[in-house]
Amino acid sequence: MRTILITGPGGSGRTTLAAATALAAASEGTRTLVLGTDRTDTLGAALGVKTGPAPVQAAPHLTAWRPDAAQDFRRDLTALQDRASSALDLLGASRLDPEELTALPGAEELALLRALRDAALSEQYDTLVVDLPPAPQALALLALPEELRRYLRRLLPPERQAARALRPVLGRLAGVPMPAEWLYGTSARWDLELAAVEAVLADRDTVVRLVAEPGPAGADALRTAGLGLALRGLRTDVVVANRVLPEASPDTWLAGPVAQQRKTLEEWRQSYDVRTVAHLGSDPRGLDDLTALAVPGVEQAPPAADWSVTDRLGEEGVLVWQIPLPGAIREELDLVRRGDELVVTAGRFRRLVPLPSALRRCTVDGAALREGELRIRFAPDPKLWPRTP
Repeated sequence: MRTILITGPGGSGRTTLAAATALAAASEGTRTLVLGTDRTDTLGAALGVKTGPAPVQAAPHLTAWRPDAAQDFRRDLTALQDRASSALDLLGASRLDPEELTALPGAEELALLRALRDAALSEQYDTLVVDLPPAPQALALLALPEELRRYLRRLLPPERQAARALRPVLGRLAGVPMPAEWLYGTSARWDLELAAVEAVLADRDTVVRLVAEPGPAGADALRTAGLGLALRGLRTDVVVANRVLPEASPDTWLAGPVAQQRKTLEEWRQSYDVRTVAHLGSDPRGLDDLTALAVPGVEQAPPAADWSVTDRLGEEGVLVWQIPLPGAIREELDLVRRGDELVVTAGRFRRLVPLPSALRRCTVDGAALREGELRIRFAPDPKLWPRTP
């Protein structure tokens, strides 16, 4: 399945273009699902339908769906109470009724990740278009599966589950209570669900499409978003420049904005495949307006970002790890080796990246940022990588 994740700065028109992208795919006869996230249903307003927890038919071959975070939260918490019933009864705790539960912060993000996983694994559709939140929230959302899995593995290491039968004995010997069976079971279930979402994001047919208005604010937002996506190894297929003003206009007051957007578009084209969408003069509403936008179609996914290791042992005696980071600034980069992981900080983004197996037996020998690519030099550790004469 082709999966297109659409985001951009707030107010850039990303929801409208997500609806238009899905409609364009459906008009070619492709079974398409567009997934919305805004609780105010801006997606439904753009399509001219009302979306909700149940998928609705918005046009031929086009289905729209907006998952209900509150409903998912109530179901999950009720199930958690059932699994922990023994512990709750022991503590004398009073259980919460589903009717009194309201979704807590973070519930919407988890509901969207679950919906993304379920939709991507469904065989009912050929193309999935996801209207993500604005870029800052979207970047945090896309990082969530990897980060949560790392936390789970640190707090409840999978290898310790092998001693389940010994847990009661160990608890008596140690004099402290051991984690209950249901806790490990819940952790394993969450790990599987998060791994499924990670697999969708890492799939070769999954891309991110950035939407922005060409101008100084849009350029700054695009540079930040592109850097955050690159650090996560996520691919951007095209940048959609939205609400582009006509070059030939009799209105002289448009000369300044047109020149400004022309300059921004030239800069964007040096780094991205840029497609322009004209300003319609009003807010698009309904299928006719969405069709008139003429958004880019669903195309072949670009090659994956190449995080390659170059072997220079023969020439320079080092290995070089090349990490594409377009838009990175040297002064905002920081690297820390932490065991078998590398902590990479680029601007406001930070990621713990597992080292490739060959680099785990090396020491960091230096790093440089050149032409939007971070190149980290590793020297083989003689104690771990003995040289043969």
